[in-house]
Amino acid sequence: MSRFTSYLLLQLSFHLFFTGIATAASITGAGSSAAAPLYNKWAEAFQKKKGATLEYQAAGSSAGIKQIKEKSVDFGASDVALNPADLKKYNLIQFPSAISGVVPVINVSGIKSGELHLTGEILAGIFAHKITIWNDAAISALNPGVRLPNKAIEVIVRSDGSGTTYNFTDYLSKISRDWQVNYGKNFNIAWHKDLTKVKGSSGIVASLKKTNYSISYVDFNYVIQDKLDYVQLKNHDGNFLSPTAETFAAALTNSSWKTVGNFEETLTDKPGNNAWPITMGTFIIMQKNAVNSDRSTVALKFFTWAFMAGDHLVNSVDLVRLPDQIQARAFKEMTTVTDLNGKPLEWIAQ
Repeated sequence: MSRFTSYLLLQLSFHLFFTGIATAASITGAGSSAAAPLYNKWAEAFQKKKGATLEYQAAGSSAGIKQIKEKSVDFGASDVALNPADLKKYNLIQFPSAISGVVPVINVSGIKSGELHLTGEILAGIFAHKITIWNDAAISALNPGVRLPNKAIEVIVRSDGSGTTYNFTDYLSKISRDWQVNYGKNFNIAWHKDLTKVKGSSGIVASLKKTNYSISYVDFNYVIQDKLDYVQLKNHDGNFLSPTAETFAAALTNSSWKTVGNFEETLTDKPGNNAWPITMGTFIIMQKNAVNSDRSTVALKFFTWAFMAGDHLVNSVDLVRLPDQIQARAFKEMTTVTDLNGKPLEWIAQ
């Protein structure tokens, strides 16, 4: 039995402790719009069981990171892991909550969902405003038999600081040297002036739906819930894939997340026949020395309950649950949270 599994089993033994305690309080969180449906679903169930409520702002990963650094929320949420230097500087801990994927989506008359094939190189050309017509030779060569319109490509991107944007551009940077040099990877990108810029995942969905011949990128749960048309994307091993929970899980399998419990690396462009090329994790970030011990204790109980009793809700919002060894490492990170005097918070049975 691995040390991760052993630790998970130890924590699972505390399940009766949590089922027997009422927790009447309110906690606050802000950040990832991709993870918002999951946190809201967990919060709804947790409130019924424990009486605690969650006020969550789906303000984007950058805003969530900013607010937890400023200590204005009980937790921040990001679709990108903070680096060790930032964690140390701001005295933070982090742990993942679920797995998802970024999906190129289109609204093009006459083209069905999953019918269009694209590569990372072509995506980089489109979002750099170098490939500007739908029947461009590069797109046509990949899609024989698909009637591509002789229409301008309307490109829609995020204007706010977004973990979705970070993972999307991290992928493009790995695929395209030109993209890496001219744009790079970041929460915010200096997009070409002719691209349409909107705020938030919901803004992307609304803009895409009303704009014919458009393309954008969004988290998978929005693709499902809003019935958006996606493209098949060429992966690291040369296979064209559709985004599914199974293809996200395949990318996770071929990463150090799965092998050694390391969740700091991005999950883009992972090898594997069935690995979706823009898979990502979504993360919780908390102050290591709790400003408000009572609220931080409730937050820790909330996420512990979510891992123990809320796993079945992850798939209901089209995300992928964490493997046991990743949950085990998450629990270990959570046990390092203390009050302002350095005393560990009492959120598990003693």
